[in-house]
Amino acid sequence: MSSLEISSSCCSQETKLPSSPPSVEASAGEPLEYGRKGVNEGDEKSKDVIKFTAEKLSVEEVSQLVTSPLCGAVSLFVGTTRNNFEGKKVVSLEYEAYVPMAENEVRRICSDMRQKWPVRHIAVFHRLGLVPVSEASIVIAVSSAHRAASLEAVSYAIDALKAKVPIWKKEMYEEPSSSSWKRNKECFWATASD
Repeated sequence: MSSLEISSSCCSQETKLPSSPPSVEASAGEPLEYGRKGVNEGDEKSKDVIKFTAEKLSVEEVSQLVTSPLCGAVSLFVGTTRNNFEGKKVVSLEYEAYVPMAENEVRRICSDMRQKWPVRHIAVFHRLGLVPVSEASIVIAVSSAHRAASLEAVSYAIDALKAKVPIWKKEMYEEPSSSSWKRNKECFWATASD
């Protein structure tokens, strides 16, 4: 994961993503919604949208999910597959997750973000299965009234996700039948001796 995209927006359009195959889509039903007190929010309630899918991720669609007329900032992290690792040519990554546990951990991360920063909407989409070079494997979008909160929250979100969420990554190399499962050295179960 290597790119960070930052934008500001104040449009109120909301886009619904197509549904994913039931075997990989998070099964929580409706997105969690939280109301924030003390903000002139009208009828708009804060929401968290979490999705694990085999479908190609759209940065624009995820960004639109968090856009609000109450917010002057939408911050994004887009993690993409790079074409190399330690001198080996990477052709794709393959992600696996235990979706019910992964979804619960992402909900906790969203809750932590709301405790630390005054954010409006949060969307965390992670791709499962094969992700070719240059395609997004994760898109995290956060909206807030001002940029500092959304920038800090999105940075926290990717660090916490890598440390806590049970997602496994396999690098597929150009050499025939060559691949390697990668352990996330940031995860809490990694030992200091590795």
